[in-house]
Amino acid sequence: MKSTLIASAAIAVLTLGASSPSSPSFAQGVGIQVGPLSAGINFAPEQRTRIKEYVVKERVAPVTVRERITVGATLPDDVELRAVPSDWGPSVTKYRYVYSENRVYFVEPSSRRVVYELD
Repeated sequence: MKSTLIASAAIAVLTLGASSPSSPSFAQGVGIQVGPLSAGINFAPEQRTRIKEYVVKERVAPVTVRERITVGATLPDDVELRAVPSDWGPSVTKYRYVYSENRVYFVEPSSRRVVYELD
């Protein structure tokens, strides 16, 4: 009985702890996102730095909205969505972004829904 319990626990740990290229590790889970993890937004630390440097270097004007921007929120039509540069990575080129309150928000352009926050 005890060995069956230990074996079951070991299988559970191996199953839950298994990592594949499509599943992010806890260390990479920086940022906030909605939707399934297969949405594919996952930045390495150097990518995060490159994006932040781009926003500062290009002097991207921050947007101001009445409501605080949060993941899952829909942005008003008057908020300009900017194209994502290709060097930010293929996982985000289908999105647009806005810069507000020292954060970069990735937005699904057709619905204008915020899907990821890079702080």
